[in-house]
Amino acid sequence: MIKKSILCFFVWLSACVLVRAEEPQQPFKGYLFNSDYNVYIRMNLYDQDIIVPGQELFGQVPGYLSRETTNYCWLFVAADITNPKSAKLLVSNDYGSEDFTAKLTMQDDSTFVFQHLEGSALKVPKNGKWLKLPNTLTFKKK
Repeated sequence: MIKKSILCFFVWLSACVLVRAEEPQQPFKGYLFNSDYNVYIRMNLYDQDIIVPGQELFGQVPGYLSRETTNYCWLFVAADITNPKSAKLLVSNDYGSEDFTAKLTMQDDSTFVFQHLEGSALKVPKNGKWLKLPNTLTFKKK
């Protein structure tokens, strides 16, 4: 009887592990950080339900890119997941005066590459001036 109970427990445990393993992965959801420029991405390209703190008037968006210690952000206006490891983004500043297209690619479970493709330059405020960011940035998932 004890052997049957132990066997049942391990069968149940194995089933739980298999169910957990089959849950869909969502790499384009979460928080990414680039420590070189202190910029981050908050995103949910699946449900597109991110609210930008302090800028609720924009409603729900797929995500945004911002810099630590500033309210300025680049909104992800549209997002298209082109394959399981890549997404194309339409990005606009919070004034709507500048925009560009970008590609976000997952390198591994925790590393993503953000690549500016075309349009306005990607820049963020730093010490009262504009800091132009490189066309390619590497982010780590937190």
